[in-house]
Amino acid sequence: MGGMKRAYVLGLLTVLFWSTSATAFKISLAHLDVFQLLFYGVLTAVGVLGIFLAATGRLGQVVSLEAAGRRQALVLGALNPFVYYLMALKAYDLLPAQVVQPINYTWVITLTLLSVPLLKQPLKGYQILAALVCYSGVVVISLGSGAQGAPLSLVGIFLAVSCTLIWALYWIYNVKSQADPLVGIFLNFLVSLPLCGLACFFFSGFSVSHIHGLYGAVWVGIFEFGLAFIAWVSALKAAGNRTNQVTNLIFLTPFVSLVWIRLVLGEVIRLQTWLGLGLILSGILVQKLKEHREE
Repeated sequence: MGGMKRAYVLGLLTVLFWSTSATAFKISLAHLDVFQLLFYGVLTAVGVLGIFLAATGRLGQVVSLEAAGRRQALVLGALNPFVYYLMALKAYDLLPAQVVQPINYTWVITLTLLSVPLLKQPLKGYQILAALVCYSGVVVISLGSGAQGAPLSLVGIFLAVSCTLIWALYWIYNVKSQADPLVGIFLNFLVSLPLCGLACFFFSGFSVSHIHGLYGAVWVGIFEFGLAFIAWVSALKAAGNRTNQVTNLIFLTPFVSLVWIRLVLGEVIRLQTWLGLGLILSGILVQKLKEHREE
């Protein structure tokens, strides 16, 4: 299989894996709390990523990583998956899946805005326009209602928006990592596992009342946390210097995700969701097109 064809296949596979996450989160949270879901999901992901690295002869790189690399992995692991997914899962716990999932994609704009103070990049007019359009989509989605017409949780909206800040910070500082991308991701999950375990111990418990909750956590660990990252990193590697053609595939994810949310969760996709998602992706498109013209 040619390089770009392989990249597209792996990219679409990533879209498929990540598109199930919102549905899997909601199903699992019906039987587990946020701390349990995160702990068992991360535990599963450590196993999946560790097995893959061992099978490809890269597990030794974890041990040989320099002290600075290990310290960076500790900080990044605290950001993601620990803090990011605690916030994201709590948002899913408080809100319909169709609300949180589109808002998560504003991280692209958040990344640009954070690059101004952190990477000393100038803020351009089209980036301001993209941010305004994107966040107007968040406002539109937030004007919707939850079950039985109840107002949406403001805490949930705050967490859904705020966790994009954590995700953007993670990727900004991850750029400086010298480690193999999958080795770095494995280390992030590995060092976050004790944090997830402590949070589960102090604020919840390890006992699972319903096996379906555990099934959901394992699904999340395998597909959302494990295989998705493996497929994505492999897709970018296969694409070589044409990664932009592959990264754009990721914006199919929210649309596919809404299909699962409707078919599996049974949520009626509201007009505000479609309008808000359209604005969010329009803002991202404005930014991407201008960036492409500047290259």
